[in-house]
Amino acid sequence: MTELLWYLQRLDSIDVLDILLVAFIIFWLLYLVRGTRAVPLLRGVLLFTIVVVLLSGAIPLRAFGWLTERALPALLVAIPVVFQPELRRALERLGRPGALLGRMTGNRVTLEQTLTTIAQASSTLAERRHGALIVLERDTGLQEFADNGVYLDAALNYELLVTVFDPHTTLHDGAVIVRQGRVLAAACVLPLSTAYLADRQLGLRHRAAIGVTEESDAIAIVVSEERGSISVTHNGRIVRNLDARRLETMLRAFYQSVLERPWPRRLARLRQIVEHGPARGDTSTRRGKS
Repeated sequence: MTELLWYLQRLDSIDVLDILLVAFIIFWLLYLVRGTRAVPLLRGVLLFTIVVVLLSGAIPLRAFGWLTERALPALLVAIPVVFQPELRRALERLGRPGALLGRMTGNRVTLEQTLTTIAQASSTLAERRHGALIVLERDTGLQEFADNGVYLDAALNYELLVTVFDPHTTLHDGAVIVRQGRVLAAACVLPLSTAYLADRQLGLRHRAAIGVTEESDAIAIVVSEERGSISVTHNGRIVRNLDARRLETMLRAFYQSVLERPWPRRLARLRQIVEHGPARGDTSTRRGKS
């Protein structure tokens, strides 16, 4: 206790700032790997490090100490290789436009129409048992995947999506990439996920949907050709057996920060008047007594 008080008395503002920065970096790294495959690996590395430190300090083992001294530098080099997907995702998040200045709002009307159209088209494709893979580009660009497909740059609509994924067309085999309310490209080839999937019935479309969301912040919608079911993948995770209403609800949840009301509540009525005009019975001047 005395030593702790002695250390606290010697702390100055620079030391406190130094500790806070280190704590923030550690918390940020743990937050990035939360819910990913890196959690068991990180747990194993920490457990191994603790065991090595305890054994080296408690028991004077010369051979074991020599081995750990040579192995720890190699372990520090191996960690970036093992956690390469998570580190890449962290750097991508840091470099996104909304990472430091907040998420950009964009065109809310176009986004709402896009989500509704995709939900309706996915429902029709599921009823017809037509396989489909639709990828919504967000902050991370997907141009490298669009370049290996057929460039369209067409306005997104219900008829286009249903036609593209018709089995009798040449563009149905592959993914459609949607960027800002437009179909950027079709018949795109996406990277397959290398993660272990408990359900072995998931085909290449589902693996491609999971794979592209592991490498970016995109959202992928999959329509199963065999079962006629709709699934959504994001951040390497998949939610299955959705209908049109639940699909649209989930998509709106992903874009909640964009779709939420950008105006303060006090100005909500002013916004309504600007967009839709005054409500019935709402007069700007009072009538005088007759």
